[in-house]
Amino acid sequence: MIRDIQGQWRDRTGEHRTFLALRHRNYRLWFYGQLTSLFGSWMQSTALGFLVFELTKSPTFLGLVGFAAGAPTWLFMLMAGVVADRVPRRRVMIITQTGMMALALLSAALVFTGAIRPWHIILLALGFGTANSFDAPARQALVQELVPIEDMTNAIALNSAMFNTSAAIGPAVGGMIYAFVGPGWCFFINGLSFVAIIIALTKMKLPAFVPRPRPASLSAELKEGLRYAAGQPVVRTILGMVFVISMFGFAFVTLIPAWAVNILHGNATTNGLLTSARGLGAVAAALFIASLGRFRFRGKLLTFGSLSFPILMIVFAFIHRPIFAYLTLFAAGFALILVFNLSNASIQSLTPNHLRGRVMGIYAFTFFGSIALGSLLIGAVAGRIGEPPALVINSLIALLFGASVYVFMPKLRALE
Repeated sequence: MIRDIQGQWRDRTGEHRTFLALRHRNYRLWFYGQLTSLFGSWMQSTALGFLVFELTKSPTFLGLVGFAAGAPTWLFMLMAGVVADRVPRRRVMIITQTGMMALALLSAALVFTGAIRPWHIILLALGFGTANSFDAPARQALVQELVPIEDMTNAIALNSAMFNTSAAIGPAVGGMIYAFVGPGWCFFINGLSFVAIIIALTKMKLPAFVPRPRPASLSAELKEGLRYAAGQPVVRTILGMVFVISMFGFAFVTLIPAWAVNILHGNATTNGLLTSARGLGAVAAALFIASLGRFRFRGKLLTFGSLSFPILMIVFAFIHRPIFAYLTLFAAGFALILVFNLSNASIQSLTPNHLRGRVMGIYAFTFFGSIALGSLLIGAVAGRIGEPPALVINSLIALLFGASVYVFMPKLRALE
């Protein structure tokens, strides 16, 4: 593959379908800046979970931290979607990314000085969750400003590949750094990594922001977005699927530190490798979707992912050897990203631009809010009956919902 004088990526047969979105300069800046930042974020996320478990030895407290990180979603995310349609999205992201950088450096300082306590982690999780509540709708909607509409599915797939490449490498590296020099360095490196995306955002050449005529109040705009999402059967079904898979499936990541110690009898490195295995599977799925180019069977792949993911998690619940646990989480990560990637791309392609910020705010609200509730729920259940039974119960609920959608919503399978 070579790069032509216009900065477009080509192979000898023409445009390489996997990397269509990288033809566009703004998207390339976004891709590499965000990749660097997310690498640090995953290091911190992995280290934070294991630090919580070391301090408390409680899966219930792990769930509480997960809930604290997601609780601001319920307060701010829908309003943030309106903000993403009213204010330049790049400006919103620069502010939120700077805030998260400050929180990461504060976390490092607390660990380095030995002052860190469980209640500090709750407050930090609330801070990160608040920043992310405003960051997520702007981040989701910004993609449309970086690439033309025909390359959006590819760009979202590459976003997922970027996110999950960092999710595959960051936790493994974070686990090793934690084991050798402690969690403070994971937080410090994460703080520095935000510089990359902030610089990338400032260097983008975007069209001038034109404020649109808007209703008299935030609530009126929010109601317009909610009416659209509720009135579109396919969009409504996809949002329901994201809610269930996030709450009863993805929320399991909250328990990974406890799983590494209590079920697999491992340590911080095992914790990092479990998260990395899921991330590698997600990278494989994202690159698979990107390699399809402008394909026309999104609904079938989305349905397949929604059924296969809970089945794989039920299998995972009965595995007690690390190598088989890693392999099963790899497959589960592949299935999970089929759901989230194709849900995101489908909703964006179905939503008109003037509503996209609000609808993606609803999407992000559904995703992060359900993870918050799911983390609290699975942490409480695991504290009472153990991690494997809690995972099986959750996965059966997700499987039942996926089967119901398959039977009663054929329009989703027909989605191109």
